[in-house]
Parts: sequence; C-alpha cells; structure tokens
Amino acid sequence: MRAADLKLNELIEFGEGRLALHERRLVLHDLHAFAQLQSDLVEMGGRDHARCVLTRFGYFWGEADAAAMKRLFTWDSVEEWLRAGSRLHTLQGAVKAVIESLTLDPETGRLDMRVIWRDSGEAEEHLICFGPSDRPVCWMLAGYASGYASFCLEKEIFFIEQKCVGAGDPVCTAIGKDRESWGDELKPYLQYFQTADISGKIHELTRELKRKTLELAKERERLRLLEGPAIHRLVEVHSPAFRQVVEVASRVAPYDSCVLVTGESGVGKEVLSRYIHQNSHRAKGPFVTVNCAALPETLLESELFGHKAGAFTGAIRDRVGLFEAGAEGTVFLDEIGDISLAVQMKLLRVLQEKEVTRVGESQPRKVDVRVIAATHRDLLAGVESGTFREDLFYRLRVIEIEVPPLRDRREDILHLARHFAKRFSRKMNIPALRLDATCIDFLQAYPWPGNVRELENAIERAAVFSANGLILPEHLPPRILQDAAPTARGDLLSRKLDDVARDHIRAVMAATGGNKTRAAKVLGISSATLWRKLKSTPVP
Repeated sequence: MRAADLKLNELIEFGEGRLALHERRLVLHDLHAFAQLQSDLVEMGGRDHARCVLTRFGYFWGEADAAAMKRLFTWDSVEEWLRAGSRLHTLQGAVKAVIESLTLDPETGRLDMRVIWRDSGEAEEHLICFGPSDRPVCWMLAGYASGYASFCLEKEIFFIEQKCVGAGDPVCTAIGKDRESWGDELKPYLQYFQTADISGKIHELTRELKRKTLELAKERERLRLLEGPAIHRLVEVHSPAFRQVVEVASRVAPYDSCVLVTGESGVGKEVLSRYIHQNSHRAKGPFVTVNCAALPETLLESELFGHKAGAFTGAIRDRVGLFEAGAEGTVFLDEIGDISLAVQMKLLRVLQEKEVTRVGESQPRKVDVRVIAATHRDLLAGVESGTFREDLFYRLRVIEIEVPPLRDRREDILHLARHFAKRFSRKMNIPALRLDATCIDFLQAYPWPGNVRELENAIERAAVFSANGLILPEHLPPRILQDAAPTARGDLLSRKLDDVARDHIRAVMAATGGNKTRAAKVLGISSATLWRKLKSTPVP
C-alpha cells in the first residue's frame, strides 16, 4: 500500500447522522466555531495553556490515524506509512500537506522530515480570532504530525513549526525530528506536548475497534445470507509500463500503418486497438472486430472477404465481407495466430494490394481500411515452425505493441478496479457502488493470471454480493483472499514465520467475518487445526 492510493470515499463511511473511519466515529467541525474555542481557551487559561490543550488534541488525533492505517493496511515501507499521515491530513481538509523531504535511518530510527502546510485551516482560525501573531500558531497541525510519526516509529518525534501564515509568512513549514536529533533546541517546546498518557489510550482504542470490526463483519455476513444479493475509454494510466504502451499507441494512431498488438489473454488488446482507432483520422468510420479463432476456415473467408450467391451451399445471396463493410474505418483481427495458411495468403493480398476478391468471384474490389491484428501467440515461433507465413508476419508487424500483463503494472490495478466499480454501479443500478479501503491490499497482492478481464469479473462478482453498495474483501472471489493475503514487502527479511502466519490468519478471519469454517477452508486446513492456531495465536 502507498500513501498516494488513499481516497476519502474509500476510507470514510458517509451515513445519515454518522461519519466513520472503519468504526472510528468522526465529526465535521466548523472553522469559525473552532476559532471561538481557541479564543475561549486563551481567555480562560492563557496562551500557553491553550497551546498545550490543542497540541495534545492534535497529537491524539495523529496517533489515532496512524493506528488506523496500521490496522487497515500493509504498507510498502515505513516511509509510505509516514507519508500517509500527510495524505490523511490533506483528505480530512485540515491542510494541504506536502512532504518536502524525508530521511529515516533504519538502524537508529533517526528522522529528519520537512513538511509544507498550505492553506492551513488553523492559521486561518487564528487570524479570524486574534489577527496576526508574533510566532507560529499551527499547534494542532504540529501535534498531529508529531503523534502520527511517533506511533509509526515507536519513539518520540516532535514537529516544530518554523514559519507560519498566521505570523505573516507566505506559507507554513515545519521540521520533524526525534528527541535525540533535536537536542537542546526542543526544551522550550516540550511543555506543550505532555504525551505520556496518550499512547496507552490509542492502543486501547485500537483493540476495541478491531473487536467492533469483527463483530460488524459477522453481522454483514448474517444479513447478506438473510437478504440475498442487493437490488439491483481507456482508464487513467499510472504504471510506467502501460504508460509507455499508450504513448506508442498515441504516436501510431494518426497513421494507417499496420499494428500488431501482442500480449497474454485478457490484458486489453482490443481496448488498446479501439483507442488507436478513436485517435486516428478514421475515428468516424466503423471499428469492425473479427475473432479469427471463433470461426472455421470457410466461414472466416466469407466473413472477411464476402461471397457471391451460389459460391457454396447456403450462399443464397451476395454478401459484403467485413473488409468492405469497414470502409474508411479499422478492421481488428483478433487472434490472428489461429488462421489457416490459405486465409493467410488471401489476407496478405489485402494488405499488399488494398483489394479483396469475394468467394466465388474473380473480380477484385478495392478496399480502404486500416488493419490492426492481435494475438496471444508467439507468431515468430509460428514462422519458424511453418504454421504462419513470414511475409504476412512482417506485413502485420510494421509496428508491434506488446501489452504487459497486469502483474507487471500493479500501479494500474486499483484504478482499473475503481473504473469497473463505477461501470457496474451504472449497469447494475447500484448507486454509489464503491470499494472499501480494506480491499486494496488484496487486489494489489493477487497475481491476476487472467489479467484485466479477470479483474473486471472479480469486481462484477463483488458488486453482486455487496451490501448497500460497499464492496468488502469477503465479496471478492475466494481465490483472491486465499492467494493474496497481504504481506509487507519491506518486512520480508525481518519477520519470523510465526508472525507471517499470525497476520495471515488475522487477515482471513477478518475477511470472512470471523467465520471459522470459511476461514479454515480458505487457509486449506481443518477446523480443528485452525482452532489450535487461534488458541496459540489469539486473533483480536
């Protein structure tokens, strides 16, 4: 999991009279009301007292968010977990936090982190209530960043604001370091933190939220069984591998050169071919698709080139072939590697002479089409074995675009899943169908042997079983939960086997709503073995 993958609508449950971050109750507050609270605190106890209260408030908030992120996700690294704090702060509307630099020594835990806070609500509050200050005033922001980082690193981290809009600076900036790195510089600020009692409360809150999450998962499963199923372009690209593919497709789209699209089944070869067509000067013409593997040789000839009445049994009238029907457009030949040598020879003439001869005729007809072919086979190996014509191979492969499998472009998995959720929301009439954030680790860890097509089918299945439009891990196909139990890649060299087993059991128990029979089936062990493992490694 990466910090940039966090989205507000997948983290927060927006209900009538209730907001929650996975069972942790949240409340929206008004900026002006908080300014009044700050004013009252200053008036009743003085500036230092108000700063202490608000810093502790922010510190608790930050630790609670860090604990939630640990409870919900497996992070690519500790640095990503740290970055998620700034991402959450931004999503929650407190500030637009931008990490300028982050240096973490894995041996000593020493941290040097510099953050820019743009559009600080807290600075705005202070200006509303008191006007310009003679020193930085983003006390809650500093508390939040300190509490979040302290929980992540399990040591005291303190963020000290250096510049502040509330003090007349153009932007708010802060530096975060561990106690040892700050040294004597920290002494004037320690009085405002007083954090000794907060960590224990956070751990107690986390245990309670885990218990509630399991209880609610059980209740959702019970309701699902009682009620049954709920009533019923090319997406944005994030992986470097697929971005390069799209860039090549965009470059070749304006020209009529033949394109050969290769890649495993289900990677989206037809989608990419449609993209090329839609970005070409033939976009207003037809896009004609032919599945060459689905038709026998005689029928494929007739489909592609057309036929004359009486050319063969059943040919009762003249028929226009798809090359003629696709005039001024694009013909997409899917699974080109499956056509016979006889059809290959006729196809070669189409590419060379731009003309077709209908079956049963001798008069050639000119055609104006662009040809895009696709295959999951190794055509060069076919050339070497004699099953595919070498001259046709090179005619088709003027430009070859290989679409990488989904396992090699994991950055696109989450965005594709969201795209499919939106599509099925409309198609199935499930308003606001969305992924729960706890699905992300499972989706990104699974190898997707069926590629994009398998992902699309998985989201469709999850949409059918979802309740109230929320897709949870237990709604995904069981193979995904079984094969993709999240394991933090950064911990592989430091985690013991018992720790990995315990975390896997916890993930499966949570995904199955605490149902031991289902969990044992997913884990591939007997119920008795699962019972013994739960007894030796309790799952909270």
